[in-house]
Amino acid sequence: MRGFYLSAITGVALTIAAQGSARTAIALIDPTGGAPRATTPGVLQCVPFARDTSGIRLYGDAHTWWRQAAGKYARGQAPRSGAVMALSPHGGSRLGHVATVSRIIDSRTILISHANWSGPGKIERNVKATDVSPDNDWSQVRVWYAPIASLGGGHWPVTGFIYNARPGALALVERPNDRTAKAGSTLTRFVPAKTVKVRFGQEPELVAPLPAKAIPPRRPSAKVSAPPLNRWALRHDPIGRIIASAR
Repeated sequence: MRGFYLSAITGVALTIAAQGSARTAIALIDPTGGAPRATTPGVLQCVPFARDTSGIRLYGDAHTWWRQAAGKYARGQAPRSGAVMALSPHGGSRLGHVATVSRIIDSRTILISHANWSGPGKIERNVKATDVSPDNDWSQVRVWYAPIASLGGGHWPVTGFIYNARPGALALVERPNDRTAKAGSTLTRFVPAKTVKVRFGQEPELVAPLPAKAIPPRRPSAKVSAPPLNRWALRHDPIGRIIASAR
C-alpha cells in the first residue's frame, strides 16, 4: 500500500514539474515574435553591439539615441548599409532597440546585425527585417525572430536611421508623407555632396565622367607630285608607256 501512495505522489510531482517546464518554455518565446530584452547585468545589450558594429559613438538607452544623434550625426528615414536603425519603445519594451543595417536587399527588405533580441545577449548577424508600413516609408518593421525561425509578428515603430556621417554631409531621404515625394514615386537618396534620382532601395553608382580626349587638328595632307617622266625609259618600256598615258 505504501508503494502505491509513493507511486501516486511521484506521478503528481512529475506532472507538476512537466507543466512548470512547459510554462517556462512558453515564456521564453515572445508571442509578438521578438523584443528588446530587459537590461540584465553581465548580458550583452543592443547598445554596445550597435556602437561597435556601426562606429557611431553614442551611449545610453537605445530610445535616447535618436535625440542624442541630433547635431552629431546625419539622420534620415531610409536604410543605408552601416546605419543604425532605431526602434521606439513598443509593447512591453521601455528602452527601445538599436540594430546596424548590414545590407540593403530591396525597397522593403534589409539585413541587420544586432544583439539581445531573440534571446538574452544573443548576437544575430545578417538577419532579415522587413518594412511593413502602409506607405513603404520604413516607419514600421517586422524583425527576424530565431525561436520561430521566421519574422516576428510584432510591427515595431522605427524612429529613424542614424548615419555615420556629419549632419548635412548627406542628401537625406524623408518619408513620402513628410512634405516630399508621393508614395510610389522616385525618391531622392542620400549621396555625399551630390543628389541623385534613383529607385528607392538601390544604391546609386557614382562614376566620375571621363575627361574628353583631345583630338589634334587634322593637318592637310601634302600633295604628292608625280615624278618626271623618263623619256628614254618610255621608248624601251611599252608597259611604262601604257601607264604613263593613263595619268
